[in-house]
Amino acid sequence: MTDRRSFLKQATGALAGMAALPAVFAEPTAKKMFFDISLAEWSLHKSIRAGKLTNLDFPAVAKNEFGISIVEYVNQFFMDKAQDKAYLNDLLKRCKDNGVTNHLIMIDGEGGLAETDAAKRNEAVEKHKKWVECAKYLGCKTIRVNSFGRGSAEDVAKAAVEGLGKLGEFAKPMNINIIVENHGGYSSNGQWLSGVMKQVNMKNVGTLPDFGNFCVKRSEGTEWGGKCVEEYDRYKGVAEMMPFAKGVSAKTHEFDASGNCVETDYNRILKIVKDSGFRGIAGIEYEGEKLDEYEGIKKTKALLERVGPLV
Repeated sequence: MTDRRSFLKQATGALAGMAALPAVFAEPTAKKMFFDISLAEWSLHKSIRAGKLTNLDFPAVAKNEFGISIVEYVNQFFMDKAQDKAYLNDLLKRCKDNGVTNHLIMIDGEGGLAETDAAKRNEAVEKHKKWVECAKYLGCKTIRVNSFGRGSAEDVAKAAVEGLGKLGEFAKPMNINIIVENHGGYSSNGQWLSGVMKQVNMKNVGTLPDFGNFCVKRSEGTEWGGKCVEEYDRYKGVAEMMPFAKGVSAKTHEFDASGNCVETDYNRILKIVKDSGFRGIAGIEYEGEKLDEYEGIKKTKALLERVGPLV
């Protein structure tokens, strides 16, 4: 009996020791990315403009087609709905039904917040206010705006400080961020845009570094259209904007056979983002021509998931 008790005691101890083995020999946990992934609606602009889907369909498509549960809207696709509560309630229901979180709204077509003409600039500020309210209603944290304006770099910067400051003050009580993307013209010059941010000096006014929009001069002399004749260094520009970033735009166009982005070194650019201390949301914005939108989005997501944990 004594031998049996000794045996059982030893066996119990051995089993307890074996129970601890998985903790010792288990495979290492996969390293997590330092950012979350969202989907920018512009990635699907061709499908939306072709009538294949609508802004209301976007949350479900993001979740069910791509496994992405954070979305970034484009106001162009519901331009007349900013104050339509019935429409916005429908959109919110679709988000809830699909477990989707609203992150930001990209605002275009409402005027330049850096217009050197005070009347035009103030009009642009007023037009943007409804989108601040819309963002709040939808549970977004942010709206992306444009700091477009005509004049010298100094004059446009001065106007941008004023325009962004006014809109930032309006948005502050609603806890909405006002962020500027490098989106053509002076805004695609990282030094210029970071200088504007330093002068605005508001916690809820910042940047949205886009990995691809660094054309500072086009043949037509406009922010968009025509051939790019002068481009700012994208890695330098992203580094300059990151101290003020409240999101980043993971822009892609084409991919090589290994699934890497052709125009941007994602290992290099994501390291810049990480080294800045950024721990926010990276929005997929596919704009390529060779792959269809759905495949391009999937390729971009796979690239982020592969490179993100390694940098």
